[in-house]
Amino acid sequence: MLKFLVDAFPLWLFGASLIALFYPPSFLWLDLKTAIDPMLGVVMLAMGLSLTVDDFARIARRPGAVMSGVLLQFTIMPAVGFVVAQWFDLETPLAVGLILVSCCPGGTASNVVSYIARADVALSVSMTTVSTISAVIVTPLLTTWLAGSRVDVDPVTLIMKVAVVVLIPVIAGLGIRQLFPAIARVLIPVAPTVAMLTVVIIVAGIVASMNDTIRQTGGLLIAAVGCVHVTGAVLGYLLGRLLTRREQMARTTAIEVGMQNGGLAISLATSGAFAAASLVALPGAFSGLTSCLIGSVLAAVWSRRPVDDDQIQPMVPSAAGAAQSSAPDQIDSAAEQADGECRSGDGVFEGGAGQ
Repeated sequence: MLKFLVDAFPLWLFGASLIALFYPPSFLWLDLKTAIDPMLGVVMLAMGLSLTVDDFARIARRPGAVMSGVLLQFTIMPAVGFVVAQWFDLETPLAVGLILVSCCPGGTASNVVSYIARADVALSVSMTTVSTISAVIVTPLLTTWLAGSRVDVDPVTLIMKVAVVVLIPVIAGLGIRQLFPAIARVLIPVAPTVAMLTVVIIVAGIVASMNDTIRQTGGLLIAAVGCVHVTGAVLGYLLGRLLTRREQMARTTAIEVGMQNGGLAISLATSGAFAAASLVALPGAFSGLTSCLIGSVLAAVWSRRPVDDDQIQPMVPSAAGAAQSSAPDQIDSAAEQADGECRSGDGVFEGGAGQ
């Protein structure tokens, strides 16, 4: 039952957003100024509970694949967000919000999408973990650089905010799983559902509070946010395929690059580092919905298309030796291991709801 609720995450998000749009009082009870940070902390705690020491061991075994994906995450999306904000001629707070969400790390819902889409789940978890931890420094600095010409940004406030709402809860979740396994066994089954409901309430609360603005500029903003995510996914796939020549890893990169952590963008927007915070938060709310919809489409299409990486020629000629030829087997082995974790319900699948 809980798995069904998590799998239907885009439907809950879309339905709650519609209710909030047409009947704002249904979610106006949420105090955005005081509630977003602890609620996002719950989401990131759920992600921490989904991590194990083996996840970090996989990063150490495959640093090139992981870091190339993270590099694409923090170059493609910020550049696309900046260009799209200019192209759509968004008003300053909305443009800053779009740049902010583009500079955020990938959302953990990408782990579930990767699983359904027959991508490399182990690589997806590793990319999400590294990009989330890197976001403590990278997201504030990128946002300040790209949006600083439009509005005053306080990078110190942003760095402190990311550390509080991302790094500490993730470490706490990992610590609970490693040090208190009995407690973790109770929390892990319900963590993705709680995380999913938390994100739904946050997004619906933003939609309800910004109802009039959405009705005036919603169409243009949705188009801009959608353009960012679709472009990011397409470029992530093409560059991932170019760099690795492996379909499975290209799919993983597309999903990781194209799906952003909209909840983190909302939290940062209301951190006090920006003026007109509610408007800056609006692209983050739309991003959460758009990311999940695009991810669901990719999962539906790719789940019906088996991966046949054996027919893809490696970038380096066969003279590179036996180590080169053995790499695909190692990657597939790691993916199969992660796939088994997902099926068993005690692994990366639990973190999937925390978009």
